[in-house]
Amino acid sequence: MTWFRCAETRPWASMRLFCLPHAGGSAVFYRPWAKEISPAVEVHTVQYPGRADRMADAFVTDAHQPARLIAGAMAPLMDRPAALFGHSMGAVLAYEVARLLQERGAAPAHVFASGTRPPHDRGDERRVSDLDDDGVVEEIVKMGGSDAEALQEPELRELVLPYIRNDFTLIEDYAHRDGTRLAVPLTAIIGDSDPHVSPEQARGWAQATDGRFALKVLPGGHFYLTDQQPAVIAEIHRTLEVPAAG
Repeated sequence: MTWFRCAETRPWASMRLFCLPHAGGSAVFYRPWAKEISPAVEVHTVQYPGRADRMADAFVTDAHQPARLIAGAMAPLMDRPAALFGHSMGAVLAYEVARLLQERGAAPAHVFASGTRPPHDRGDERRVSDLDDDGVVEEIVKMGGSDAEALQEPELRELVLPYIRNDFTLIEDYAHRDGTRLAVPLTAIIGDSDPHVSPEQARGWAQATDGRFALKVLPGGHFYLTDQQPAVIAEIHRTLEVPAAG
């Protein structure tokens, strides 16, 4: 099964935006972006294994493994400039993918790192992956990532909790490795009331690249980008210097 889902192909697009979801997320999270983003941009979203239409595919347990696989899958799609956007766990994976692409002489034009601390400062928060099922659900609801009532359904829990727990294990076990230093422009975007990353911590992303760095703080919590989608897309347009949709 392929790694990317493209809701709206645009052969005329001048660049591609590759979006990487959060822990427990799937490609559907970014589906609305396809119609809202500039016509000059074609959106491709990563579908992690073990969920949705990849339910039969085995989980990956080391963050560096999906980064390698995603970078490899991007190779035939790098015939035009590309940018990466990752939220939370997806931001760390986007960073690792960008490093690999740079090593291969195909560095992305820009990296957007959303809703998380930089890779060299993962913090000391408690491990969600070690909690029981009720604890995992409680943490997800606190973050605003899923509907509390839906996760009370036993059938849904049985379906989604294995991959949610796997994702948290993957990112909580992540350790930054020395190696290629990123030289790509990077924008960190966070919500002003996100309990998991402060503006000061987000500024640490500047140490992750030798490229130009910018920080954008928007109203909202960890999933600020749900309510602030127009502002996020406007920031992408401004940064990538592409015309707005419509």
